[in-house]
Amino acid sequence: MRAASIILAGGRSRRFGRDKIFEVLGNETLLEQVIRRVSPISQRVILSVAPGQSIPLAEQLRKRTIEIVDIYPGKGSLGGIYSGLMESDSLYNLVVACDMPFLNISLLQYMLQLAPEYDVIIPKIGERAEPLHAIYSRNCIGPIRELLDHDVLRVIAFFDKVRVRWVEEDEVNRFDPHHLSFLNINTPSDLEQAKFLSDSVASKGYSILQK
Repeated sequence: MRAASIILAGGRSRRFGRDKIFEVLGNETLLEQVIRRVSPISQRVILSVAPGQSIPLAEQLRKRTIEIVDIYPGKGSLGGIYSGLMESDSLYNLVVACDMPFLNISLLQYMLQLAPEYDVIIPKIGERAEPLHAIYSRNCIGPIRELLDHDVLRVIAFFDKVRVRWVEEDEVNRFDPHHLSFLNINTPSDLEQAKFLSDSVASKGYSILQK
């Protein structure tokens, strides 16, 4: 099943010190890597950005994406998810952060296969949920709006109002045993770690990402 993909690109990158989405890993920026990874399984790719944020992209990637401004600016990831869902014409929507260079397509496809019975499909590693590597149906729009109207910004706070399918750790391990899917770039040291991982895997002649 194909769905829309919503990439959250409107964060302020406070911990990184500058806009991290333009940092280069390999031959692409972090954002370009995410767009390229999700495009084959996406009906559309939606970038949720902050007001006034400029997103330069290579022409071939620009053709695959639609850029929208957050309806609730300053409301964090939940505001970006809401804005993307409002723009999307797909019932099911993959939501990922813009700084996750090691997305595993096999895992994402598995999650999409689970979607028809639920409103949220979300991995959980131990007790840690991964709300920015999840699938949300448009049925989540109302419950999310209610949270935003009350300035409640914790993503999982509306889960008791929708049908949730947790993807447990043993399921994730079948596709991504090292949990690299959830590695995001919050600091310069995170970027150096990602470069090391990418370079060391490339030197061995295979891809860190499942095709």
